[in-house]
Amino acid sequence: MSILRILTYGDDRLQTPAKAVEKITPEIRKLIADMAETMHAAKGVGLAATQVGVMARLCVVNPEAREGGGEETSKPAGHRVFINPQIIWTSDEDVPMSEGCLSLPGIEAEVFRPSAIRVRYRDERWQVREEEMSGLLARILQHEIDHLDGVLFVDRVGFVRRHVLAGQLRKLRKERESIFVPAALAGDKG
Repeated sequence: MSILRILTYGDDRLQTPAKAVEKITPEIRKLIADMAETMHAAKGVGLAATQVGVMARLCVVNPEAREGGGEETSKPAGHRVFINPQIIWTSDEDVPMSEGCLSLPGIEAEVFRPSAIRVRYRDERWQVREEEMSGLLARILQHEIDHLDGVLFVDRVGFVRRHVLAGQLRKLRKERESIFVPAALAGDKG
């Protein structure tokens, strides 16, 4: 497994919609493993393939990394894989929550999202699954599916809050470098 370079704000690939995964291949299996390792090394709870420069509709998530609050819960074995995820139902109730993103380091904003969703996806064994979820898992998956659609969480905040974040976003755009783990661990893939 390898730690991949996470793209940061300003890279056009973050706003490019991903293409459907057609089948499980050895390359896709390696990508999933590398993404899980990258997510955990970055202490994230989710990572979309587009964030590592691969335009494939897949993401890995690990809500337990946030819920558990300890490093012991943030191990690669705890991740879930969602291939070609589609939200097929959303609750009427939208709830606010502060969100951050590995591709927008240091930036957080309150985002309103449906409190519950139903998702159809393929798992890492290529089995079609359909699942209703709520809470943090629903939040993370909506955020990652947005990435797969070329949407960043800052695109979902109000005009006033986005205006407040504008300076930080300009700085990230200028840096255009991936900052996620100490340089000694950083790979140059993606």
